[in-house]
Amino acid sequence: MADIRIEVNSEGIQSILKSDEVRELLRAKAERIAAAAGEGFEASSMIGKTRARASVITATRAARLAEATDRTLTMAIDAGRG
Repeated sequence: MADIRIEVNSEGIQSILKSDEVRELLRAKAERIAAAAGEGFEASSMIGKTRARASVITATRAARLAEATDRTLTMAIDAGRG
């Protein structure tokens, strides 16, 4: 079997991970999770130092209570898959 050598282009990978397309993909997944969790959950996205990120937060007291007692946001994570 022939030896296979793979060279990783770190700058290329960084540019992909920090691209607007990746940020928008992550934002869309976060929006689906927030919608599945219900009212009071908000999605956001940003470009960090090394990669794009997205998150869903509890924006209201009612949402924090729903997550604390019923794990509403935790149960909605599957909405972001696919």
